[in-house]
Amino acid sequence: MPKCPKCQKEVYFAERVTSLGKDWHRPCLKCEKCGKTLTSGGHAEHEGKPYCNHPCYAAMFGPKGSGKPFLHLLLPFTLQANVSWT
Repeated sequence: MPKCPKCQKEVYFAERVTSLGKDWHRPCLKCEKCGKTLTSGGHAEHEGKPYCNHPCYAAMFGPKGSGKPFLHLLLPFTLQANVSWT
């Protein structure tokens, strides 16, 4: 019987969610940063741990760690055009 990578308890077939090549309990498959419950295949992974795609994974591991990877490229144009990006 496989063990859940989060709680280390046995995972029975009826409660199994398979993700990252392992079997999890549905409530145990959560984002490591914010705790949001994730769906199988609907999330990102870093060093074997699950993260929600946005905002956590993007903010922690994306370019510049900002979660808004190209905003720094638009900033000079935004200031010239008086445009607000919120």
